[in-house]
Amino acid sequence: MKKIISLILASLLTLALTACGAKETPTQDAPVPAPTEAAAETPAPAETPAAPVENTAAEPQQTAEGGVLVAYFSATGTTKGVAERLASAVGGDLYEIVPAEPYSDADLNWNDRESRSTKEQNDKSARPGIASETLDLSGYATIYVGFPIWWGEEPRILDTFVESYDFSGKTMIPFCTSGGSGIGNSGRNMEQLTSGATWLDGKRFGGSVSEDELRAWADGLK
Repeated sequence: MKKIISLILASLLTLALTACGAKETPTQDAPVPAPTEAAAETPAPAETPAAPVENTAAEPQQTAEGGVLVAYFSATGTTKGVAERLASAVGGDLYEIVPAEPYSDADLNWNDRESRSTKEQNDKSARPGIASETLDLSGYATIYVGFPIWWGEEPRILDTFVESYDFSGKTMIPFCTSGGSGIGNSGRNMEQLTSGATWLDGKRFGGSVSEDELRAWADGLK
């Protein structure tokens, strides 16, 4: 009988222990649903290309090819006055041929065989230096070249000037000032020192020539 009771008690104890163990076992987490996939983003509208920006930068100014230049050398101011009136008459730009070494009164003494100007004029290879800024001739079609007459010809500094630039395609017009001497061979002398330029016959003027007279002369060359 005791055995039977012992068996019953053992069975009851086993059942109790099984029930308690079931309560301690953690329940399995319910599967976490996969995150709902976010709805596809509506593609942003393609960026509208910006309208081309108009280039408002000013184009470089192109110098007209028909410009007129009046280049001159003046030792005492007489040729300068004529050149200024000529430039006004023809609507041209002025350019002074400035000697690197200015001429003094003694240098210009034509009675002195040892004066600087006398020596230069006696030496056709003399090339006095020029101190003026370098010229840009690209915009000029016609160039007047003015000077005083020294010993019947152009001063040698004019030879320096015409040899310093390329006058190809330009129309060159010499003019001079003097008390009575004509322009002589000055134009032809300078023409021989250049190439590709068209040289017209030049003219002598007195220092008091008027702007109207200069305009009439220039118009007659056309």
